Amino acid sequence: MKEIMNRDVREIEEFIKKLGEKELRYINRLVVERIKLLVQQRSTDQMMKFNIGERVSFNASDGIKRSGVIIRINKKTISIDTQDGGYWNVAPGLLSHE
Repeated sequence: MKEIMNRDVREIEEFIKKLGEKELRYINRLVVERIKLLVQQRSTDQMMKFNIGERVSFNASDGIKRSGVIIRINKKTISIDTQDGGYWNVAPGLLSHE
């Protein structure tokens, strides 16, 4: 399988080398959109692991481990009400269940 993938990648590289600017910009747009879709899909999958009212923890930007309760699930982040009265919007990949 790895051999096939390496061969395919080499063929794609050779194909790209033959393209002009207009075609490269078009392919770039396709690649960027595909990456955005994959990132969004991964984020959605991570979001589905959590529910409002659950206790979670995370390491805040100041390096301190915080814990709290999920109060809202947003489009890209999860809103957490922490025990110290703080309010944080955290990416789901940074949360863990308590």
